[in-house]
Amino acid sequence: MYTTPEQFAGANKANVETLLTIANTAFASAERLAALNLNTARILLEDSVNNAKALLAAKDVQELVSMQSALAQPAFEKAVAYSRSVYEIASQTQDEFSKIFDSQYVELNKNVSNVLDKAAKSAPAGSDVAVAAVKSAIAAANSAYETMNKAAKQVAEMAEANVAAATSATVKAVGAAQKAKKAA
Repeated sequence: MYTTPEQFAGANKANVETLLTIANTAFASAERLAALNLNTARILLEDSVNNAKALLAAKDVQELVSMQSALAQPAFEKAVAYSRSVYEIASQTQDEFSKIFDSQYVELNKNVSNVLDKAAKSAPAGSDVAVAAVKSAIAAANSAYETMNKAAKQVAEMAEANVAAATSATVKAVGAAQKAKKAA
């Protein structure tokens, strides 16, 4: 029933490995986000310079206005692409963290179950009812956790689908508005 030094060392080693996995996941995500930001900043600078040159080359006000409209659409599409990339990185990172925490939850349940089994073996006679009640409470908590986890995943999937649909609709609306301006 008592924890041995080997068990304690093993638990600490597992905790350190989990923390390293979490840190590596966070650093990988930050690295991807930094690379995305640097690339986006570089492209934004290049586009700004090219757009300024094009606007300065305009011969009259009408050409300037039409150029501004033509330059707005690609800039908007790039902003949407950037937002999608950031969302994708965040979503993947969250999925990786969820997998880590889910595995830790499973391991914790296994350990609690082992401790309860050991406690039941060394418990005085007649305490079977109390042990069964604790096991029943743990089973109910696990069921509630699994239900909440499934519901959270469904909500996340719905939110992702809604974001994708809203983004697509916005891009189409901006494109239609640009076409309408050109036709007018």
